[in-house]
Amino acid sequence: MKAAAIRDLLSRFTIFKELDEYELEKISDISLTREFKKGAHVFMQGEPLKNVYFVYRGKIKIYKSDSSGKEQIVSIQKKGDMFPHVGFFRRGDYPAFAEVLDPATLVIVPIANFEKVLIDNPELSIKLFKVLGERIVDLQNRLEEQILNNTNEQIIKLLVRLGKTHGTEQPDGRILLKAEFTNRDLANMIGTTRETVSRTLTRMKKEQLIEVDEKGNILFDPEDMLEEIF
Repeated sequence: MKAAAIRDLLSRFTIFKELDEYELEKISDISLTREFKKGAHVFMQGEPLKNVYFVYRGKIKIYKSDSSGKEQIVSIQKKGDMFPHVGFFRRGDYPAFAEVLDPATLVIVPIANFEKVLIDNPELSIKLFKVLGERIVDLQNRLEEQILNNTNEQIIKLLVRLGKTHGTEQPDGRILLKAEFTNRDLANMIGTTRETVSRTLTRMKKEQLIEVDEKGNILFDPEDMLEEIF
């Protein structure tokens, strides 16, 4: 893909939206795009940290794996997201795996070259810090959920969080969360078992906190869900 096309793609990401053409050109000149098939890995945990990626199309699962092979999902990246967030200011290896869930188009920015651009464009550095700050707050909230909330509360907050990032608001104000996450995925996001998630969702259906259609899509009112906690 030519630099002009990459520049157009970059302009659609939140972190770059307010940059002028000259600033965007500096970044597009060092960037490239690549297509990834479903099931491919963008990078593996432990590989040398060299690039930061921006999702133009598709979905990417970021997860960690321990020595026994147990998976812990860190996040699901979708169109408009960047990953890994630690990439620009960290040396060493990728801290997790990045697996393609849906066929993806990624903009790839080499870290070493991008850091030079940041030095020349302090305004861009400030915008980047803002994005990273929001990410840090999200991670802090998730850590607090695991420490302070029981499993039931964690599942409720997880569904509400996924509803905000991946769901679709309906005319009645409820959120439709499509069946793109299995019970095992949900369990891996909060460090519990698939059986626990299954039991909790079944109970929530009986209590009419959620509706689940024949395709597995979940419909719920976020406010009603959170009232179960507070």
